[in-house]
Amino acid sequence: MISMLKRILETLQKIEKQLSEQEKLQKTQPQRVSQAVLPSTTTSVTPAPVSKEAVIEAQQEARELVLEAKDEALKIKKEAEEEVQKLRSEALDLEKRIAVKEENLDRKIGALEEREKQLLTKQDELDLKNRELEKIKQEQLAKLERVASLSKDEAKKLILEATKQKLQEEVAKEIRESENTAKEEADKRARTILVEAMQKAATDYVAEYTVSVVKITDEEIKGRIIGKEGRNIRAFEQATGVDVDLDETPNEIRLSSFDSVRREIARVALERLIADGRIQPVKIEEIVQRTKEDLEKVMFTEGEKLCHAVGVYNLPHDLIAHLGKFKYRFSYGQNMIAHTMEETKIGVALAHEVGADVNVVRLGCLLHDIGKVITDKEGTHVTLGVELLKKYNLPQAVIDCVASHHEDTAFTSIDGVLVYIADAISGARPGARYEDYDQYVKRLTDLEGIAKEKKGVETAFAFQAGRELRIIVQPENVSDNEALIISKEVAREIEEKIKNYPGQIKVTVIREFRATELAK
Repeated sequence: MISMLKRILETLQKIEKQLSEQEKLQKTQPQRVSQAVLPSTTTSVTPAPVSKEAVIEAQQEARELVLEAKDEALKIKKEAEEEVQKLRSEALDLEKRIAVKEENLDRKIGALEEREKQLLTKQDELDLKNRELEKIKQEQLAKLERVASLSKDEAKKLILEATKQKLQEEVAKEIRESENTAKEEADKRARTILVEAMQKAATDYVAEYTVSVVKITDEEIKGRIIGKEGRNIRAFEQATGVDVDLDETPNEIRLSSFDSVRREIARVALERLIADGRIQPVKIEEIVQRTKEDLEKVMFTEGEKLCHAVGVYNLPHDLIAHLGKFKYRFSYGQNMIAHTMEETKIGVALAHEVGADVNVVRLGCLLHDIGKVITDKEGTHVTLGVELLKKYNLPQAVIDCVASHHEDTAFTSIDGVLVYIADAISGARPGARYEDYDQYVKRLTDLEGIAKEKKGVETAFAFQAGRELRIIVQPENVSDNEALIISKEVAREIEEKIKNYPGQIKVTVIREFRATELAK
């Protein structure tokens, strides 16, 4: 560009010099004519005139250079505008990602601040209670020293030994009384005990799927999906209600949403848009709407198939549509249609065996997880499912089965217990569900560690994938009463310290005394 400007400047200077010489020539021509008429004694040499063609040629060359310079300037300007547009688009994307991260960070900071306030409040309460207890303790020790004429350490030792002995006797006595009462009522509750004996399985809770992946063959497709100034990706996210991540991995687009139905609509719609090639806001809305309609038909058909497969007919249309959403829902890694069908068959078989109401158990198993596909309301899937069934006036016995299938409420009938058992069996069978191996190992190690911390414990083992904990104690150091207390303390600590564990963990303390001698 600089060399071009230099050439233009040199040409203009050359033209200016030629024009100046031509003007001087024109001014001196009359004088030369007059001198030609009059005799002159002197001779003069005049400069050669500049031809008109040379001037025109120079002017033409100057115009071409100017036009060429203008074209080059326009080209540079266009390239600069394109670069600015590209930088502006990248800045908008970066600003959007930063805003999302700032929002997540603010939410986490708010939660941490709230938790810190709660901890400080609890700490103040504990400090106050500790001060009160210390005051009472000092008063009692002073009274004992005055009455018994004992030192502080001697009185403390006597009090602790007496209190410990008394508590052990009372706790052991209470445990035995409770067990005796339960055994006396065994005959009256034979059917319930038979059902409870089937409760051999429970499941761990692991994270559900929240991400779908769309494969692409060309990275340029991501740019078309973003669109000018991000308008295409904004239109897609607004129409589908999912988050689109284009930066996670190459040749992949990740769609994230807690609602699996919305995520499936987004996945199918995006694949159709990529195949069509016309990615722009109007086309996005059109394909998303068409995909929703197609998916609703598919889900309703799947709901009908599920109902007919388990022998349920004439359910309300909306309930069938909700059941069809199970096709795209995974609970703890297990597809909900497969889980519901399997659980219903198990529940019906158990109902026939124990003489329960088969139809109530059938409906309870079929509808027990229907709250999991309700995403527009707050609450657990149990409460949401109960509200939905009440809305359509289903029998109260069925609603009670749904309400108690995770023991959130007390069982009102044997039918509810059967629904709970069928749910646990379906989830606990090998291969039905999965959990992270590292978390699995850590949980079992923590279970054994809690038991091994107790005085007199020789060793501990976790069995049944962490659903049973067996503790071996030293018989010479642990009495029968102390063994009962250890089992209670370990069970309580598991509830307090282990966050994610199967629905029930059986704690067994084994105190075995052996005497061995050889006959020679």
